Amino acid sequence: MALPQAMMEQRRRFPMADIREIRQAGDRTRLALLAIALLVVGSVFSMLFSVTTGASDASILDVISNMAGSEAALSTRDRIIIFDIRLPRAILGFLIGASLAVSGTVMQGLFRNPLADPGLVGVSSGASLGAVVMIVLGGGLAAPLEALLGIYALPAAAFGGGLVTTLLLYRIATRHGQTSVATMLLAGIALGALALAITGLLIYMANDQQLRDLTFWSMGSLAGATWTKIAAASPIILLSFTTLPFMARGLNAITLGEAAAFHMGVPVQRLKNVAIVGVAAATGASVAVSGGIGFIGIVVPHILRMAIGPDHRFLLPAAALLGGSLLIFADVLARTLVAPAELPIGIITAAVGGPFFLWILLRQRSRLAL
Repeated sequence: MALPQAMMEQRRRFPMADIREIRQAGDRTRLALLAIALLVVGSVFSMLFSVTTGASDASILDVISNMAGSEAALSTRDRIIIFDIRLPRAILGFLIGASLAVSGTVMQGLFRNPLADPGLVGVSSGASLGAVVMIVLGGGLAAPLEALLGIYALPAAAFGGGLVTTLLLYRIATRHGQTSVATMLLAGIALGALALAITGLLIYMANDQQLRDLTFWSMGSLAGATWTKIAAASPIILLSFTTLPFMARGLNAITLGEAAAFHMGVPVQRLKNVAIVGVAAATGASVAVSGGIGFIGIVVPHILRMAIGPDHRFLLPAAALLGGSLLIFADVLARTLVAPAELPIGIITAAVGGPFFLWILLRQRSRLAL
């Protein structure tokens, strides 16, 4: 017996694979809550592990005792190492890992593309360009801006670069009030290439000291982490996180298609605007203080979707916790593998994320018609 026309239309709008995925996600609510609770514990452990790993022989119990008020638990030297060097590094690493993982999760949900992340649509390249402009021209053309903004100059420049790239992207991809995801992805690749070309030109203009700084900065590192950098980057990252609870429902609806989300009452265009600006802000602040750190935004969302399902109500906070913890552990490896020297953290994330990305690509090849 033929299905009624309305049911046929409903089936076309809501593919059965997507419906099964959402039903499975509903069955994983308890698992998701348990996973988030475990990730909170894991995040605390990763922080303690980071601040107690290295040349100082202070134990986790000594650090906890000192935080509880027992100054005798640590020597003066150990307190300086832990609270002035390692703790800001761990906090900054957690913030950056969380922002990159959440940005990747939002982009993949928004574009319904498992390979999407801020680098794919040019946000990271634009943010890098803004930061490089401030580093190279900070003593010249950009000096008034640096004097005006102080410690916020570099994050603001990176955010501005990412935001300008995003606005250009929207200008190209939006027509009659509707944004084409396919056009956005292709335009993002082109704008990212253009931003990299201008970045290369600025690097060519840099002096020897700036060139050395840019070389290590481009590979990603938390070596220069200070409380000042945390004060500069954290307000921007945390402000972008305040939009997450309001985006979860919309991102869940968009997985069924933009038309379906619109009929469910989701303001699709406004959601896109908020999501892109939030991603630009978080990515720009992260790039400014740590340089280029890749693959966190692709690896973390996939691990979590396989574990707890695609429900963004749980996926977004879990991504923040897992992304922050993974970057902290990557930083510990970066500073201990070749001690007393230090590897750029971008090398660690690329060594792990590259093969994982290829696995995702091969796994999705039939679906993406590659």
